[in-house]
This record gives sequence, C-alpha cells and structure tokens, in this order.
Amino acid sequence: MRRLIYAHVAEDGRLILPAEVSKRFGLEPGSRAVLDEGTNQITLHLPVTALRRVYIEPTNACNLNCLTCMRNVWDEPQGRMGTETFERILDSLRSFSPLPMVFFGGLGEPLFHPHIIEMIASVKAIGARVEMITNGTLLSDTLAEEIIDSGLDFLWVSIDGATAESYMDVRLGDVLPQVIENIKRLCSRRDAAYGYTPQIGIAFVAMRRNIADLPSVMRLGAELGVKRYSITNVLAHTPLLAKETLYDNSLNRTDASTADVSPHINLPRIDLTPETLPALEKLLEHSYQISLGENEIGLPTDKCPFVARGSLSIRWDGEVSPCLPLLHTHESYLDERVRSSKAHSLGNVAEHDLLGIWNTPDYLALRETLQSFAFSPCAFCNSCEMANDNIEDCYGNIKPTCGGCLWAQGFIQCP
Repeated sequence: MRRLIYAHVAEDGRLILPAEVSKRFGLEPGSRAVLDEGTNQITLHLPVTALRRVYIEPTNACNLNCLTCMRNVWDEPQGRMGTETFERILDSLRSFSPLPMVFFGGLGEPLFHPHIIEMIASVKAIGARVEMITNGTLLSDTLAEEIIDSGLDFLWVSIDGATAESYMDVRLGDVLPQVIENIKRLCSRRDAAYGYTPQIGIAFVAMRRNIADLPSVMRLGAELGVKRYSITNVLAHTPLLAKETLYDNSLNRTDASTADVSPHINLPRIDLTPETLPALEKLLEHSYQISLGENEIGLPTDKCPFVARGSLSIRWDGEVSPCLPLLHTHESYLDERVRSSKAHSLGNVAEHDLLGIWNTPDYLALRETLQSFAFSPCAFCNSCEMANDNIEDCYGNIKPTCGGCLWAQGFIQCP
C-alpha cells in the first residue's frame, strides 16, 4: 500500500523531510541526494552514501548443474565462506545505522553451506532483515524447521517451469514435484508466533523454451501463498542460451539518446484482450516513449539497480564487489558478440572492515559514476572492440565499465 510522506518547504526553499524518514533512508546531514524531474513529479533517489542491502554469497558451489548458470562458462575454484570471514562481516554490519538488509545468495546454492542456518540466525540476532534464495531441492524436513526457527524473513525459490518436464529441461536436477512438496511442508509449519515467516517468493528465468509456462507458474504460486515474483530474462552464457533470449528487438532499441526525439505516447490502463493486444504490440515494436500513467515503459533505464538499492556484494572468499554480476569473471553474449565481464573487487573483509571499504574515495566515486551512468552505450552500439569486455570504453572510463551491462538496461534483474 502506498504511504504518503509529507515534507515541509522552508522559507529559503529547502525541503525538510521528517526525521524518521531521513534516518530510515540514510539521508544524513551533508549527504547528497539526486532529484529526478518528471512531468508532474520529482523522484528522490537515495544518496550513494546509504548502504541499504548486503548480498552475501555463502558458497559458489551447488547441488545442481542448471542450463542457465554462469558456472558453466568459468574456470574458478569452488569454495565456501569460512567462519572467520563471516564473523568479520557480522561485526562490520553493526557499524551501520540503520542496519542494511542481508540477502544470502550469489552464484551457488546457499543451503549447500553447512552453516547457513547459523549465519541467518546470527544476522537476525543483530536486528537485520534477512532474505535468501534457493533452488528448493535441499529443503528437507529438518532444514524447513531450522529455517523457520532461524527467523528468516523471506525465502525466494527459483522455479523455471510449471511441469516436471519443463523444470527438468532448465534445472537439470531434482524434479519439480519434490520442490513444491518441500515448499508446502515449510509453509505448513509456519505459525503466528513467527508471523508466518519466512514469506515465499518465486524467481523465474524467462526463455523461449519456458515463457509459455509463466501463467501456470503464477497459478502455482497462488496455491503456495507466494507474496512476490521476480521475473528476469536469461543472461546468455552459451550459444544455446543466446538463441533463447526474449529481448533481441528491445536490445536494438536500447540507445537512450533516441528518447529525446521519439514521440511520446501516454497510455491509460487498458484491458489486454484479442482486440487490444495487436495494437499494443505494434506500439512496443517502435522506439516510442511510452508511459502508463506517469510510469515510462519500454525505454532504456541507464540505471544500476544495485546502486539504486544502495547495495554491495560479498563473495564467498570475502572480496567485496559493487554488484552480483561483478563477483565473478564470466562471459555472456551481447547479440552475437561474446563479452567478457571481469570481476571487480573493492577490498576484502579479511583486511578492511565493511564500513571502511564502503567509504573509500574510489568506491564512492564509482557509485556516483554509476548513479549518473556516464558510460558509453555498449549495449546499443556494440560495434567496436571496447564492447568485448568491461575494461574501458570510448568515453574514457576504465574498469569497471558498465555500458554493456544488461542489468542496467532492465533486461536482467535479481530479487
């Protein structure tokens, strides 16, 4: 439900927010927030000094070998976070006020870590909200009880198909009926004493081979009492996956420079029927500026979602990165070109506390660059050798250059 917050305009024109709102969103005295001007509204973006979310990768190992996984195209050692590394993170989190939310997830299966329950409980003990993502295959009777007792607030389950056959086609592991049974068992054991937590969400990776299953996955979610859905396109790590993408035409319209010259169409809320869908489809095929009410759709975002969330990511070995995609070096396809994304570390929690890493001048400058997104449009242009990796771009930026990042263009997203 939308909540209206009333601010006060002082005589000198300063906008004064309620103190509790400023504290909750990290608007400390002296911090700089960005205002995004729309036609009839102003959006206030969080200052880049506010840490709101910490992604922790407990391990990069997994019990499955999914078709869509980045681990299929890398040559990195498997590992899991040690107790000392995690304790360093936990101690650092206490330095932040308000406490950031902690999300356990990365390129492995969190439940594959033998101490994941203790890790969740430890973060809950300092008062932070905790979420986790899982493939759901390891949710045994015992683990379901332990997860509930740990205080986990929200559990995301990756489900990429509505039938056993389509699920197996992507996940290449245990079958869907067992995952569904595992979720039902966990849900049946929640009670009011725990606020019926963890709540459940479904994460769905959309491809040509499974997009027809999405309505059925939504119906399945309704049966399970799912509260949120996170739907993303697939990041094509292989030639096979490059043929599965659902954003080929949209990628060719990614250039934000066309927004200033394209006609603007403001659509009302409208029924999606056999009569309206063909017309709407034609509109979306062109480089129009399309709004539904005041909300623009179909245009490039040129916005780092990880900076917008005020987040950072910590790899299993303690290396700190600005986002999940930069935790590990990997390759993916941008059209038919193979693009190498080099991992980027800003420090290791074994050597520096998290607050110190967060406040380093280099990291602050990177977040400011990401907020303004002053990178060359590699995702749209993709015509020179600089688009082959994230080392440098034609605007003079150096690693990490994010103009070819599909997260920043709204094609790929994480819960």
